[in-house]
Amino acid sequence: METLDATGLLCPLPVLKLRKRMAPLAPGALIEMRADDPAARIDVPHFCAEAGHDLVETGEDGEILRFVVRKAG
Repeated sequence: METLDATGLLCPLPVLKLRKRMAPLAPGALIEMRADDPAARIDVPHFCAEAGHDLVETGEDGEILRFVVRKAG
């Protein structure tokens, strides 16, 4: 599984970096993104819905938000 550390970045950078990192991945590939921007709670699910990706898992580790996304295919 790919990982993306987007901590310290503010909206819209976490989603923009996620989109860029996902581009070369094969359909069905998983990527985990960690972010600390509260807007990511809204932005990541919206991005997944718009792009057709599956938001497989969300979670929190203290201040860090964790998202696991499966690339659409």
